[in-house]
Amino acid sequence: MTTATATAPPAGSSGLESGAPRRGLASRVVDKLGSGAVQVVMIVLGLFWLVPTLGLLVVSLRTNQVNSAEGWWTIFTKPAELTIQNYGNLLGGGFSASFWNTVAITVPTTVLVIGIAAMAGYAFAWMDFPGRDVAFLVVVGLLIVPVQIALIPIASFYGSTGIFGSILGVVLFHVAFGLPFAIFLLRNFFVGIPGSLLEAARMDGASEWKIFVSVVFPLGKPAIASLGIFQFLWVWNDMLIALVFADTGNQPMTKYLQSQMRQFGSNTDILSSGAFMSLIIPLVLFFAFQRYFVQGMMAGSVK
Repeated sequence: MTTATATAPPAGSSGLESGAPRRGLASRVVDKLGSGAVQVVMIVLGLFWLVPTLGLLVVSLRTNQVNSAEGWWTIFTKPAELTIQNYGNLLGGGFSASFWNTVAITVPTTVLVIGIAAMAGYAFAWMDFPGRDVAFLVVVGLLIVPVQIALIPIASFYGSTGIFGSILGVVLFHVAFGLPFAIFLLRNFFVGIPGSLLEAARMDGASEWKIFVSVVFPLGKPAIASLGIFQFLWVWNDMLIALVFADTGNQPMTKYLQSQMRQFGSNTDILSSGAFMSLIIPLVLFFAFQRYFVQGMMAGSVK
């Protein structure tokens, strides 16, 4: 009479090894559904995310009377209601000047913040100088300073120097309050660069400026691109600083649209077309640099 003996499942079988990590619920669901189903879900979610933008576009292409009478979704049955008259009226007013004022504020601010922060981040990361750690702690401490407490002192200072209400004053304010976060971000990214690369460049006779331009800056493109996108969006969509420091002749789009709302009330034709024009540039910028943006967001997450 024979007896059955229990044997342990061989390696690679369906049995779980004692030391093997358990897979998460999300990964098991993805395996069950397959990558195709996940892509379909992501496409559906993306379309839902675009619904408000689509609604804003449709409203901007219809007259104020039509928008007051019916919802934007009726355009699918009444496409003849579309018109570009709103954009003609918008560009014929003061919106064009405010658009270029926004460009004149946003572009120099973004360039200055990236340039100064990149150089300062490299100095804090790889250069030894007296008071480096104390200076970096001061920069980190400036991150918690709210913008609101500086409005009155800076306005008084601008008034005494004669730049209150000018584009220069708005740019300088944005640069000053954008630098602490930018320096903190880029310094932490530059620290992760292998020191052997910098030492090899120094042994070849490269100066610190040459190392920064030829080694550090190219390697930091993902983080710099992410910072540039964030800084551009912060300044492009800002209204508080514009309301305080920009006069009527130098007002950006946000202040212009706010003044239109206050003056005419429910003029959705002007406000919707102006709002859609103001978001076109950020959307183009984001999609143009999304590869660098994703790399910058993932930088440092995998060792």
